[in-house]
Amino acid sequence: MSDIVAVLDVLNLRTAHFWGYSMGGWIGFGMAKYAPQRVDALMIGGAQPYERTLRVSRPDGSDPQAFLKNLFGRLGVNPLDALPSERRAELLANDFLALAAAQQDRPSLEDILPTLKMPSFLYVGEADGIFPQVKACVKQMTNVTFVSFPGFDHADAFYRADAVLTPITEFLQAQQERMKAVV
Repeated sequence: MSDIVAVLDVLNLRTAHFWGYSMGGWIGFGMAKYAPQRVDALMIGGAQPYERTLRVSRPDGSDPQAFLKNLFGRLGVNPLDALPSERRAELLANDFLALAAAQQDRPSLEDILPTLKMPSFLYVGEADGIFPQVKACVKQMTNVTFVSFPGFDHADAFYRADAVLTPITEFLQAQQERMKAVV
């Protein structure tokens, strides 16, 4: 979170809308907890704020295929072989040692949910393994818009901009109107 705050400071931005997906969404919950005054609106996809303890072995990243098989199994997404060739090439171009290092247990951030004041937009695919946690999370929030995508898994809700951008754009337009009314 401190890296994001530092970027906002360098850009001389007092506040910003935050949009994060998956691990970026979990970071967004962290921003809402540790720097809420810097977040105008929170948009989070494919993430939940609850504690995560990885109970499975974590590949060290030296074997990209093993790493992706492990990750995909946890996320409940299609195996690497079932992906379109361009998406598969994109995935295999990642730094797997860095991705493996990021696969850490995470503490709970759920205590902030009932206290969040900024408008929030959460979305998730209904075939994503964390769908039930995101639904539970939304029930603890007051100023939230929730959208779920039937048939979408974790990857679909990231890659399917054709479906995701319309409700996100509507949410952002509503925030723009809200901010005009305040000024």
